[in-house]
Amino acid sequence: MNLSDLDPVIHAPKRLAAMSVLANGERANFGFLRDHVGISDSDLSRQMTALEHAGYIKVSKTGRGRGGATWYRITPAGRKAYQRHIAALNAIVGGATGSHLRPR
Repeated sequence: MNLSDLDPVIHAPKRLAAMSVLANGERANFGFLRDHVGISDSDLSRQMTALEHAGYIKVSKTGRGRGGATWYRITPAGRKAYQRHIAALNAIVGGATGSHLRPR
């Protein structure tokens, strides 16, 4: 297990949830992500800005005003970071259930 493989940008629960959605699809729009993660518009904007600044997602906008839409997709760097983070989490969980542990 290597704790250094945990990514502090992705580790935040809201960002981890958003990355999970994006890692399992081609792209997602703002409303879908907001509803799926269960957070406010402003909170989703903050979370996605952090992921964008890390280079983990790409943002595209179509139209303007009420007819506009914001779309997100995971970048190759974001996919790699997400997969590494998930592997580290799995190693931690898997290591905690090893046969060397005695039940209480």
